[in-house]
Amino acid sequence: MHAMAIAYWCLLVVVLLPYLLSVAARSAAGRADYVADPRAYSDQLEGWHRRAHLAHLNAFEAAGGFVAAMLVAELMQAPRGQVDALALAFVVCRILHGAFYIIDRPMLRSHAWRVGMLCVIGLFLVAAIHGSAAR
Repeated sequence: MHAMAIAYWCLLVVVLLPYLLSVAARSAAGRADYVADPRAYSDQLEGWHRRAHLAHLNAFEAAGGFVAAMLVAELMQAPRGQVDALALAFVVCRILHGAFYIIDRPMLRSHAWRVGMLCVIGLFLVAAIHGSAAR
């Protein structure tokens, strides 16, 4: 049995992160309040709950680029160590992004977003430069 690559675990975290942020955003609500009309409930959030909701939305937005970059890196058989390092750095940036959003630190949040985006670009570049998939 082979151990799963770090990058694959990172994919799981990126997929789950929006849902974890959503749970944080609605943590003050009773289940019935949220389930009856989740969008209306989310529109009424204030303070850190609202920021957690906004981080939840941004986490969904960021996931697509990361998943695409990971797919390309894997299809191109990019070096495992570089893919793992970039994937892990992306996850750290996304966790920091969510935390900085919740604690209302917009400049730090923006820096975390930028570095995360550089990780996505890095995955594409590593695939393009070092990939060896059959063409």
